Formats: sequence, C-alpha cells, structure tokens
Amino acid sequence: MKLIFASNNLNKIKEIQQLLPSSFEIVSLQDIGCNEDIPETADTIEGNAILKANYVTQKYSLNCFADDSGLEVEILNGAPGVYSARYAGEPKNDDNNMNKLLDNLIGKDNRKANFKTVICLNINGDQHLFTGIINGKIIDEKIGSNGFGYDPVFVAEGYTKTFAELTMQEKSSISHRAEAVKQLIVFLSSNTI
Repeated sequence: MKLIFASNNLNKIKEIQQLLPSSFEIVSLQDIGCNEDIPETADTIEGNAILKANYVTQKYSLNCFADDSGLEVEILNGAPGVYSARYAGEPKNDDNNMNKLLDNLIGKDNRKANFKTVICLNINGDQHLFTGIINGKIIDEKIGSNGFGYDPVFVAEGYTKTFAELTMQEKSSISHRAEAVKQLIVFLSSNTI
C-alpha cells in the first residue's frame, strides 16, 4: 500500500518508513509534485497536523497523512510546543533552537519535558488522529550526533542517553513518533481500505 506522507523532511520520512511494515510504501510531497511549503499556522500541534493533511487532500484529492511534533517543557508552560521548529526564529536551525532552550532553563531545577507527535490521517473522506507522547527531561548540554531537532538535549524516562546518542532503531522503538505510527499501523491493518 502506498501512503502519501505530507512532508519533505527527509529525516522524518526515513524514520517513518523504517517504522512501517514493508507492505507500506511512503510517498513524499516531492513525489507527488508538491514542492510548496504547506502553511503551519495553527496554535496547536494537532492543528498543524490537520492543516497539512487537509492541504494535500484538498489540493490533490489524495488520501494522505501528516504529522506535527513538538517539545513541551513543563517549567516553560509547554514551550516551545507548536513553535519547536522555529523557537529561535527564522530560518529554522536546530542548534539555535537548543541554545535558546538551554538559556531559558538556566537556574531552573524542573527539567521535565515531553515530545509529542500527532498524526492526522485523511482517508476515504474520514479523518483520524493518533497521538504519541514520550516523557523525559532536558539536560544541561548537547550530547550525541544522531537524530535531529532537540534530540541531543532530551533524555527519555528510564534512559541515561539522549535521543541523539541512540541508534535510529533504538530511538524508533520508544519515540513519540513511533508511538503515533504504531497507532496508525494498527488502524490501517484493522480497516479494509
């Protein structure tokens, strides 16, 4: 089964393709000729996932799924949240975002945080949402070179390594995105499409 993933983020595409059974093939926005930036103007992670999926469904009349993810830090009232990718402003830059986050946490004891992913699936005229959350904490410095985004400063509950120190397989087995994708797979497997 081919699934259109409303993304041109190669890291996300690779990560999700690895999570899906081999019977599923991910098709990117580029593969369907969609090279424009889809507006992400909602004020929630769920809202952005819905915006992206609806954009593709409405413009191309295709079934698709989209995701949005964010890092929510408890002491910062859930920030950066929906603004995670652009936390330090434009252009998007992972290092700048992490530096801003670490600066905002100087002197704060509460380092609790979670990664959240919401997947919006538009299929056969219906819309379904799947949410994955992993709890953890933000450490004081960047460690590791794998992954992307805030991975070098996030340690999941029950782990001692950052997401950026884990292999893609290790991260994929526990991540917020993996949890949401598992729900997506269960749904697709149990529904005749």
